[in-house]
Amino acid sequence: MSNVIQRSFLLLGFLSGALCGGAAGADFRDASYQGVERVVAVGDAHGDYAQFATVLRSAGVVGKDEKWTGGKTHLVQTGDIPDRGPDSRKIFDFLRNLEKQAKDAGGAVHALIGNHEAMNVYGDLRYVVPGEYAAFRDSNSERVRDLYYERFIENLKNAPPLEGFPKFDAQHRKQWDAERPPGFFEHRMAFAPDGVYGKWIRGHNAIVKIGDSIFLHGGIGPKYADKSIREINEAVARELEDFSKLEGGVARDEQGPLWYRGLASEDEKALDAHVQKVLGAHGVKRIVIGHTPTRGAVTARFNGRVLLIDVGLSKYYGARSACLIIENGKPFALHRGKRIELPSDTGADRLRYLREAATLDPPRSPLMKEIAEVEAALAGKR
Repeated sequence: MSNVIQRSFLLLGFLSGALCGGAAGADFRDASYQGVERVVAVGDAHGDYAQFATVLRSAGVVGKDEKWTGGKTHLVQTGDIPDRGPDSRKIFDFLRNLEKQAKDAGGAVHALIGNHEAMNVYGDLRYVVPGEYAAFRDSNSERVRDLYYERFIENLKNAPPLEGFPKFDAQHRKQWDAERPPGFFEHRMAFAPDGVYGKWIRGHNAIVKIGDSIFLHGGIGPKYADKSIREINEAVARELEDFSKLEGGVARDEQGPLWYRGLASEDEKALDAHVQKVLGAHGVKRIVIGHTPTRGAVTARFNGRVLLIDVGLSKYYGARSACLIIENGKPFALHRGKRIELPSDTGADRLRYLREAATLDPPRSPLMKEIAEVEAALAGKR
């Protein structure tokens, strides 16, 4: 077990004696929905509330007041709400409210588990930025930190480290505080398995099937090609409730649904049979994924059987604005508010799509490099 997981066990252990046990398991259905006329799918938000809200408004699922206007639309957010940006808490609360509003209107919100949701639950905090901790800060935060410092020392004395005790002087305390800014402990309580956000995350799926598409964060590697949606969802849920099951489990597996990048980056010919196997196993036409940023547009691979929707929405990745919309089974990109038909091939039609998207971008579109590559490839074939 990695050091970061061990540290998360220690931290959560003295945050609350019951956090890692006794939580009721989420009621996972088969996560399959039919008869849905309109789906809006948005990729990684990474703590950028303004960008996330903007793309939802452009897709017509929320209005200027950021309340649900999507009617019976199903909104899918494919994971990675937290980390790298300061507004993670605000986005979580936004989606929690939209879930209720959409349900009342006959629609639905599917907030899927990404690798960063899972990391925040089990304590891998490498990508949490100061603003995310600050969002949990209140008037008691410094006193709370003082109390946990006292508990930290007490725990060390009760279980002395092999390398010996650190020097508990002003420098040690300064370093300890720097690693745990005000709001840190409140953040960890909120994302613990029974915390308000940890429990909410665990109450969601890693994969959903809507019509003839499946949606997930990373992808499905060959190791999981034969697993059902229910099996994968339940495995991820178990591991985020009981951290002892993480080792060798699905949630941290590089071939699992939260981490796999093969569908986004590996050679299409080499993976074609695998993609076809996954589609056949789930009875769908396409796989929709986030996790691996594109150059700024919804990107089709495997002749449209795999759609990449992590366009780099957040400021961290360039504040790009696009999402996927599927209406009556037909997918298209909504690029900076304009509907664009997805390309039917990797040549001339792909070039048409990229050029149209680039004209909607601010100057020096990030798509220009990809346009140049496609132009060069087409010229080489002439």
